[in-house]
Amino acid sequence: MMKSEELSFEQAMEQLEKITARLEEGDVPLEEALEEYKRGMELSALCHTKLKKAESDLAKIVTKEGEEPFQLDGEEQ
Repeated sequence: MMKSEELSFEQAMEQLEKITARLEEGDVPLEEALEEYKRGMELSALCHTKLKKAESDLAKIVTKEGEEPFQLDGEEQ
């Protein structure tokens, strides 16, 4: 298995979706479920970090072009 940092956003999301589906089935032994949950939380954090970086990069690009940085609905800057 690749280290979390080496995964692309899409790869991390795919793994997270598989873990979620498996845990939702409910027939995973407790110890394994705990490990899967831990891995899922790591993947979730990685995805969040990658999204924030992409948002920051886009804001920098827009600002360099002399425009105002965008803001998502319901999000404060």
